[in-house]
Amino acid sequence: MASTTAPIPTGEPAAQEQAQRLLRALAEPIRLQVVQALQHGERCVCDLTGDLDLAQSKLSFHLKVLKEAGLIRARQEGRWIYYRLEPTALMLLRDWLDQLAAGCRTPAPPCC
Repeated sequence: MASTTAPIPTGEPAAQEQAQRLLRALAEPIRLQVVQALQHGERCVCDLTGDLDLAQSKLSFHLKVLKEAGLIRARQEGRWIYYRLEPTALMLLRDWLDQLAAGCRTPAPPCC
């Protein structure tokens, strides 16, 4: 399945900043657990607190960081908030990493 987003040139400052923001958010083990818990679809915050064995206040902090990084979206229905992954952010990060990987295949020029 082809990506619908344009590849991010790895050398552009905006691309580097965006990748850095996403990677920083994912670097925290609890936030990575949240992302993994959302991999199969939208979840209610009440389910996430139980599944991840986290206090609501601690989970809310990590959800806020992920949301500000653009990795997740939230919607409110009644008194409950539902979270889901933001596929565009994941695809952008994937494309950025793919470009880094492609550069790794380039041999060094001969030394003088």
